[in-house]
Formats: sequence, structure tokens, C-alpha cells
Amino acid sequence: MTALDSLPPWLMALVAFFLVLGSTLTLLGAFGLFHLKSFYDRIHAPTLGTSWGTAGILLASLLAWSWVQDRVFVHELVIGICVMVTTPVTLMFLGRAALHRDRAAGTGAVPGSGTAPVQEPSASVSD
Repeated sequence: MTALDSLPPWLMALVAFFLVLGSTLTLLGAFGLFHLKSFYDRIHAPTLGTSWGTAGILLASLLAWSWVQDRVFVHELVIGICVMVTTPVTLMFLGRAALHRDRAAGTGAVPGSGTAPVQEPSASVSD
């Protein structure tokens, strides 16, 4: 018998809901990271998975262990806040660094540049 056997059914359902929600969002983030083609597309998918997915899992853990131990687990709140703040900021910096690198290299497929990729004119016969 474990300590989690003492949870009431309504709390078990709430913990299970947050675990499934967080796991699903994390799985969607990983799926998007795997299947999206461009780096600029890929930086959006992990943000969803790590920030909201982690928040759902941490909230489920916070509810379960706060009930079992009869106190609030503050360190889980600190972990959640740190993940929710640092992940989007880090991926924003990665995106800006990649954008700077691509603009400096003269890559034509830079998102948000407002111009289409430069193509060499084809040789045509003029009459």
C-alpha cells in the first residue's frame, strides 16, 4: 500500500486529468519537433510541450503530494514558474540568433523579410 492510495476519488480524477493533459501536450510538442521541416517552424512546437506540458504534470504532482503530505510543495511551483518563463525566452533567443545568421549569410528564405527569395533571371531570347 502506498501513500497515494489515500487520495479521494475526486482528487485522483483531477490528478489523472492533469497528467493526461500535460503528457498529451508534451507528446504534441515532441511530434511537432520531429515532423516540422524548417528550424523556424520547429522552435514553436517544443515551447508548447515544455511549458504547458510541464505545467500540467507539475500541477498533478503538486495536488497529489500536497494532499498526502498535508503541506504545499513550494519547490514544484518554483520549478513550474522557471520552466514557464525560461523556455519561451530561450527559444526566442535561438530564433533571433538563427534569423541573424541567415540574414548575414544572405539566405533568401528568411521568414518575415517581406521579400520573396531572390532567383537568378533565366536566359531568354528577345526579339
